Amino acid sequence: MKYIMDCDCLDLKQTLFCGQCFRFKELEENYFEGIAGNKLVRLAQLENAVEIEAPENDIPFWQSYFDLDLDYIKLKKSFSEDMTLKAACEGRRIRVLKQEPFETLISFIISQNNNIKRITGIIDRLCECFGEKIEGGWAFPDAKTLSALSESDLSPLRAGFRAKYIIDAAKKVHNKEVDFEIIKNLPDDEAREALKIIKGVGDKVADCVLLFGLYRTSAVPKDVWIKRVNAYFYPDGYPDCVGEYAGIAQQYLFDYARTELSDTVFKNK
Repeated sequence: MKYIMDCDCLDLKQTLFCGQCFRFKELEENYFEGIAGNKLVRLAQLENAVEIEAPENDIPFWQSYFDLDLDYIKLKKSFSEDMTLKAACEGRRIRVLKQEPFETLISFIISQNNNIKRITGIIDRLCECFGEKIEGGWAFPDAKTLSALSESDLSPLRAGFRAKYIIDAAKKVHNKEVDFEIIKNLPDDEAREALKIIKGVGDKVADCVLLFGLYRTSAVPKDVWIKRVNAYFYPDGYPDCVGEYAGIAQQYLFDYARTELSDTVFKNK
């Protein structure tokens, strides 16, 4: 069925291709297709809404996936009390997606020292080789499936050094050494350290899992752009208007820094 989601603060292209997820493709201008939660969806960008083509029973999943219960208009109004964030919010309608934790973990392990095109290719091959066939593609393989593999089994992925990290992550999640149900209730610092027992997981990957996989909106993944922005504009931390949503503010700042701020602004940072 086709269902219209009224949403002023959702730009599909900005949201799906800002580096927080890797399983969506643009079929043609303003039309997209992807898989999340082992569900296929087709999406069309409308002026102030999004058209979803999916089974009726899946609609609540997609409403949650795009976090439509959170009032982004109100949130951006609060952010805009700060002049830098006001500029970052201008013209942007990015939403933080509520993704499955294990898929998020493996995706961001793969993302290390990588670009989006290669990340997407490795994840596509991972799903095709080890995921279950579903309508329109392949499901993301679960921890049990991947934990039974060896590094050599992953050679078709061309994931390089990341293969050993994928196997270690799968084993630790499967045997509950890393338990997302426990981690999601820990304070930020403890949750981050609990994820870092996985080989190859440092602060940035851990924070990506917390923000995108466990919806810890206070988590701020710090890549080179965010480190530069924070050093230049926020050496003493984010302003009070950000509140518990620093991770969402970070998404706006990240896109703003990459697309609008000149390298000369950060040349000494």
